[in-house]
Amino acid sequence: MIIEILLGAIIVLLAILILLSLKKAKVETQDIETAILRVWKESGLSDKVGELATHAKEIKDLHKSIEQMLRVPVERGAFGELFLETILSDQLTTDMFGIREKVLEGKTPDAYIKSTVGIICIDSKFPLDNYRKMMESDNPQEKEKFKKQFLKDVKGHLDKIANDYVRPEKGSADFAFAFIPSEGVYWFLINEAFELLREYTKKGVQVVSPLTLSHKIELIKAGVHAKKLSEEAEKVKNDILRLSQRFRKVDEVWQVFYRTHFKNLAGKAEELDEVYSRLREEFDRISKLSGE
Repeated sequence: MIIEILLGAIIVLLAILILLSLKKAKVETQDIETAILRVWKESGLSDKVGELATHAKEIKDLHKSIEQMLRVPVERGAFGELFLETILSDQLTTDMFGIREKVLEGKTPDAYIKSTVGIICIDSKFPLDNYRKMMESDNPQEKEKFKKQFLKDVKGHLDKIANDYVRPEKGSADFAFAFIPSEGVYWFLINEAFELLREYTKKGVQVVSPLTLSHKIELIKAGVHAKKLSEEAEKVKNDILRLSQRFRKVDEVWQVFYRTHFKNLAGKAEELDEVYSRLREEFDRISKLSGE
């Protein structure tokens, strides 16, 4: 499609150049062909069009490769897990998530996130076989049959996630994520099975796509950071309370020292000063007598 557009644009531009030239002088057909070939060669358009064709073929082959991979359940599962791991590692620190590790007394989700409300398990093995058949079929009756089967598969898969990974009594959050590595499939379910997704959300299973999962991860991170700030604030508060208690003890000791020892010491100092003053007066008097 891109190549056809480019070729059309090139032909239009060449036609305009030719018409402009014809207005100025009478030109033979052979001369026109020669001029077009020269422009085509000197502009390098031939090479560029060839490169575009090569890139288009590579993109098409890659699309076929990914499509073929997504048809095979094992490879599709690996692709989903890889996509999921990439999202988690891009947005979270390594101490906040895990990949295929045992949690909840032996359960092994494809991934999990440590949050303020417990462990959030994530399953990425979404049943897509009947969805693919539905999209490929041209028969309306077949499409409807595959659609019903796909929604049945989805329901069974979400039931399994709810039973395995929504277990607050074992340390999980009160919800888990069903990850779909395809925005197209996700929006199909939103449009065609919204009530089904809503029903399972109430049961604790949230269906997410790459975009919606990324958004939820940011909210989870905000909650974790808020908890850390709260914990730090609580720590500072406890430190201040301990300091206050220590100051109270120091104050008690100081009051005892000041009211008894220090005041007594001050009284003795005044007595000593009076004695010293009297002795000084006597010495001064004796000094005056000796001088006379």
